[in-house]
Amino acid sequence: MTSHDGGAVSAHAGASVTRRSAEENDVDAAHALSSARSRSGAVSVVTTPQGLPMSVRIDNSALSKEPTVLAGEILRLCQQSAMAAGIRLREQLVASGVARDVVDAMKLPRPDDLARAEQLDDRDHDAPASWLRSV
Repeated sequence: MTSHDGGAVSAHAGASVTRRSAEENDVDAAHALSSARSRSGAVSVVTTPQGLPMSVRIDNSALSKEPTVLAGEILRLCQQSAMAAGIRLREQLVASGVARDVVDAMKLPRPDDLARAEQLDDRDHDAPASWLRSV
């Protein structure tokens, strides 16, 4: 389903998103949705903890980008969203008393992994944003 609302294009998967209490979120952290947004805010995603997009929002300003550049940005945001979910899961497991070596064996991402991914994204941000400018 796609909707056009006030200067943005949004696509949503068939599932509905409901708000949960903090206790329910702690218990069901492995199934909680995550989100990420581009530095400009023109592209945002809501994903499953595995990074599968449930919702993608693209402002009109981002639609001028070359399609492969925009697709790459959406993919990177999905990956960053999955990393953020993994970081939260790691923190919740440690806080609930799971042994740190068990959590480490799960190879969940750490905050510095996400920071590195964001830095790489920022470095690549200098790439041409529109095929119109590269002609």
